[in-house]
Amino acid sequence: MHFLRLSLWATAFCLSAFCFQAQSQTAMEVAENMYPGWNLGNTMEPGPCDWISNKLNYETAWQGSKTTQAIIDFVAKQGFRSVRIPCSWMVHCDANYNIDTKWMDRVQEIVDYCIKDSLYVVLNDHYDNGWIERSFANKTEASVSMNCTLLGMLWRQIATRFRDYDHHLLFAGMNEPDAAGDNSKDKSGDIATLIKYEQAFVNAVRQTGGNNAKRVLVVQSPSTSIDLAYQYDVMPTDATPDALMLEVHFYAPFNFSMMTKEESWGSPFYYWGAANHVEGSTHNATWGEESYIQSQLRQMRTKYSSKGIPVIMGEFGSLWRTMPAGENQEKHDASIYTWYKTLCKYAIHNGVIPFVWDTNNCQRPSMDIINRKTLTVFNPNALDGIMDGCADAVWYGTTDILLPSAHSSSTPLYDLSGRILSTPPSKGIFISDGKKWMKR
Repeated sequence: MHFLRLSLWATAFCLSAFCFQAQSQTAMEVAENMYPGWNLGNTMEPGPCDWISNKLNYETAWQGSKTTQAIIDFVAKQGFRSVRIPCSWMVHCDANYNIDTKWMDRVQEIVDYCIKDSLYVVLNDHYDNGWIERSFANKTEASVSMNCTLLGMLWRQIATRFRDYDHHLLFAGMNEPDAAGDNSKDKSGDIATLIKYEQAFVNAVRQTGGNNAKRVLVVQSPSTSIDLAYQYDVMPTDATPDALMLEVHFYAPFNFSMMTKEESWGSPFYYWGAANHVEGSTHNATWGEESYIQSQLRQMRTKYSSKGIPVIMGEFGSLWRTMPAGENQEKHDASIYTWYKTLCKYAIHNGVIPFVWDTNNCQRPSMDIINRKTLTVFNPNALDGIMDGCADAVWYGTTDILLPSAHSSSTPLYDLSGRILSTPPSKGIFISDGKKWMKR
């Protein structure tokens, strides 16, 4: 595993070094070199924090480690190729919506740590006290117009500061806009509003010129839901062709990834994946396993990546737990490994870039991967799953991967020499419907 991570890191370094020489790249060209990604979670996003007088110290309000070059170096050496920086801006503005210069300087310093390691960076406007993410309950013309204006003001400042950075820096307009979710009573109105916000973000960045004229920008699906991304089209217009990505998040099945206690409607899942179920346990997964993940990610391939729009899975994770008496820790650990590997493998197959969520809490139950305080790997099961999933994957665009129900048996099959096949090979590559398919 260690050799694999170093190899991936070395490959990423070489690819990134080469890319720095290019003037601009399409979103798909950038995406192919970005996986896997890691989140600097719970770090640059806190606020407001009334118990902290100096807002620069918000950086350690929700986790205890100030970000250093050594931390980013350690992340890169594990094999990660990208860092997502969840960041607040509005809570660092004055009464005229000018972002505090010292805060901007600190964010830039962290971006530079990543660039020094040839990492890609996704810089967003995260929850930010919910000023726009939770605005969908009030969709009056005046409110939406004001939010578009403010979003544009923020992003013009951010984009101007980073205008000279090359394609290794991507901007993401928001985080998890609360649009068209289960509790929404006005889904069509939410979607129309979200599109206006996405458009305001794109317009603001493009107006600043320089490298921002062609920079890859990331817009968010409604509630960053895969299903809602498939159901609704929220892509804004952009004068720069092939320079947009879509963002979704993934924490499923909920019983396995986030559920911490028994409820009247169900139990936490400790064991995930067909090979990891424990006979007699009431905590085996009963939904949301391999075929579910594959079907979710195929939706992103069908609607976005197949049309030249790569998808960022900006956050994903599942709780690693200490098993109670009578349960099987080894099988649970294997479940964690399998979940992360499966998700990363099929994300990459379908043109989706996975960014693991990591908050530096490092106390189980936890989704955390890296202990920033000690510069050690906290959860090797998850990290190995991520890296093995990436190593076992084929990026979308070169070879399509034969998944259950993905290929029609009525479509003619050919081998690589053009000879007709009566059935798909048990293993290997064949041609059908003008595409290459791989069966493992």
